[in-house]
Amino acid sequence: MKYTTRQQALLLLSDGTIFYGKSIGLSGIAYGEVCFNTGMTGYQEIFTDPSYFGQLMVATNAHIGNYGVNDKEVESDNIKISGLICKNFSFNHSRPDATESLENYFKNQNLICISDVDTRALVSYIRENGAMNAVICTDGTSIEDLKLALANVPDMKGLELASRVSTKKPYFYGEENAKYKVSALDLGIKTNILRNLAKRDCYIKVFPYDASFEDLASFNPDGYFLSNGPGDPDPLESAINVAKQIIEIDKPLFGICLGHQVIALANGVSTYKMFNGHRGINHPVTNLETGKGEITSQNHGFAVNKEELEKHPDLVITHLHLNDSTVAGMRMKNKNCFSVQYHPEASPGPHDSSYLFDQFIVNIQKAKS
Repeated sequence: MKYTTRQQALLLLSDGTIFYGKSIGLSGIAYGEVCFNTGMTGYQEIFTDPSYFGQLMVATNAHIGNYGVNDKEVESDNIKISGLICKNFSFNHSRPDATESLENYFKNQNLICISDVDTRALVSYIRENGAMNAVICTDGTSIEDLKLALANVPDMKGLELASRVSTKKPYFYGEENAKYKVSALDLGIKTNILRNLAKRDCYIKVFPYDASFEDLASFNPDGYFLSNGPGDPDPLESAINVAKQIIEIDKPLFGICLGHQVIALANGVSTYKMFNGHRGINHPVTNLETGKGEITSQNHGFAVNKEELEKHPDLVITHLHLNDSTVAGMRMKNKNCFSVQYHPEASPGPHDSSYLFDQFIVNIQKAKS
C-alpha cells in the first residue's frame, strides 16, 4: 500500500451489489464482513475495538474525522477494523486536544477508507439483506478479479478470530497492592474494561485467549473475567472449558459480550449469528430484575439462544434488548456468575450500566467473606 492522491473507489458486496465512492488517499484492497455502527461520536474507540477485527465498518454519522484523534482514546494498541466506509471524510479537524488528523492516523496504520458513499442507502441495504462479506477497492482492480477474491473470504460464522487480537503473553494492569486480584481471559479485551476494574481497586493479570484454567488460577485471583472479542464464540473450545472450570469452583465470574456467549456455551446454551447484529451507543436494554431501563453501547454479531436459556434450570435472563427482545444479560441461579451482551465500560455519555462492575466487586467481597 502507498499513499496517493484521491481517486475513484468502490465497495463490492458478496451478492454483487456495488456502491461507488472515493479513496481518502490510501491505495489498496480491504476485505471483511460489512456492518454499520449507529453511534454519532466515538469513532476512534470503534476503530480500535478488537471486537471489530475482520469487519468493514460503515459509519452512519455523516461526518467522520472532524475532531481528529487523541492518543488516549484508544481501546487497543492499533486500528482493528479492516476498512472504513463513510459519507463525508474530514481532512481537517478542529478539536484543540487532538494529537493528529484522522487522515494521518489511517495513513500511518495503512487503513483503507472509501468516502462519498451513499451510506443511508448502504445501511438500508444491509438492514434488508443482512451482514455479508465485502471488499473495498481503491486501486483500480477490476470488478471480476475482486469477485473472484471475495469468493474466497471466509464467512464470519464458524470463524475464530480471538487468536488474532489476544495478547501473546500475560501482562499486568493496575496497582500491584490493590485490594482485589482478577484473572482476565483476553479474547479481544478493551482497554477501558481494564481501566474500570483498576478504578475499583483491582490488580488484573491478563492471559492469552488459549490460557488454561490452571494458568488463570495460578494468579490466585479473587475473581475471573471473560472479555469481549471478535468472531464466532463456538470455536473457542479452550475458553469454554475454562469457563466450565471456573463455574465448577464457584469463584466470582463476569463476562462481557464474547465472554457472555462463552459462558452460555459452557452451560450448554447455543449461540447464533444475527441477521445484522447490534452496533451503536444508543441501544435500549431493560433490567428485568430492577425494572430499570439502560441506554447501552453494543457491538456484537452473535447472540445467545433465548429459548434454550429460558428452559435452562440453572440460568435466568436478567436483561433484554428492547428493540428485538434478544438476550442482553444472564446470571446463574446457584453460582457466582453473571454476564451481559453489551459494553458497560463504554459509557457513551450515560453511565447507566457502570453498576455491573460494582456488582462484580460486591460478588468478590461476598466470596472473600
